[in-house]
Amino acid sequence: MRYSFIPKGTCTRKIEFDINDNIITNVKFFGGCPGNLRALERVIEGKTVEEIENLFKGIRCADKPTSCSDQLAIAVREAFEEINKRSK
Repeated sequence: MRYSFIPKGTCTRKIEFDINDNIITNVKFFGGCPGNLRALERVIEGKTVEEIENLFKGIRCADKPTSCSDQLAIAVREAFEEINKRSK
């Protein structure tokens, strides 16, 4: 399932990814720091929601209360919860 998320408090305008059986693939960031975000896309390919949360949840960017990676952790959890609600 393709999922789209609008981050809050970051330079990234949108994050899209596929989520299937708790596995995240095909991540794409729109806006933000291109080099860092392309690297992040590669690092998280094939990881679970829990792995992404453990790696990135709570990371801040400078004096901001969040970051692109923190917003990704929020996005994958939100997608996972939404899928679980639909399957019940």
